[in-house]
Amino acid sequence: MARLAQQTVNGLSIGSIYALVAVGYSLIYSILQFSNFAHGSFLAAGAYSGFFLLTMTSLPVYVSIPLAFAFSGIMAAIVERLAYRPIRARGGRTLYFIIASMGVSIFCEHFTIAGIGAQYRTYPTLLPYRSFEVGGFSIGILDIVSAVVAIISLAGLQYFITRTKTGTAIRAAAFDLQIAGVMGINVDRILTVVFLFAGTLAGIAGIILGIKYTVYPQIGYLTTKAFVGAVFGGLGSMPGAIVGSLLLGLIETYTAAFISSTMRDLVVFVALILVLLVRPNGLMGVYTEEKV
Repeated sequence: MARLAQQTVNGLSIGSIYALVAVGYSLIYSILQFSNFAHGSFLAAGAYSGFFLLTMTSLPVYVSIPLAFAFSGIMAAIVERLAYRPIRARGGRTLYFIIASMGVSIFCEHFTIAGIGAQYRTYPTLLPYRSFEVGGFSIGILDIVSAVVAIISLAGLQYFITRTKTGTAIRAAAFDLQIAGVMGINVDRILTVVFLFAGTLAGIAGIILGIKYTVYPQIGYLTTKAFVGAVFGGLGSMPGAIVGSLLLGLIETYTAAFISSTMRDLVVFVALILVLLVRPNGLMGVYTEEKV
């Protein structure tokens, strides 16, 4: 029983990181109706900028970390402005956005390798390697901090989306982007805000992953799992992205602990297929006609 509780804690810790990325996926998908495969580049930007700010400047941690995930948010907003807005202005179809996002992802990864190098980098020690014993299982300080940061970030975003004027405009744009523009909403500004938030959340996840593991050019590939979590819960649904990511983290951890670590990805994708066979729009997704 203690082992099950321990793996549950581990799974929720990993799932909370996935949730930060998956919510960004869902935000962008809810408005532009495409999967932003450049999202991993924003995660990598947060991880790398956090590492260099902590190791190459004398800035304190409480300044370096916010600057790092702010940088990833600004990068996401710039990508929207340079790569996606011209396509949208010309009435480009969803396929063009997907191709552009793949191009941005490939460019950023190879730019990182050419400009920074392909070697692995390790964050300096920011938190003590301690754990607390609770009911027969242990919880690491880093796991607690990452879960708290994820909860605060997601709760803050949820409050912004549901309680502010700009959040209301985002929800209107998610319902119908063209009608929102006709009704006087500045669609360009709304998309900038959405990408800013999505990139910032990905940057926070990148920093947590960098602190917990290491930083390398392909760290953004971890967003593939977050994408699975978003699809699992229902693309376009923020609660679905969170629930799907937490379930994904639990499935991965349980499989690795009780079956085999080599079966982890197989079990995850089989579970995804089974869910989509029963609920094609995910656990909490709703059907919407394709926007043209």
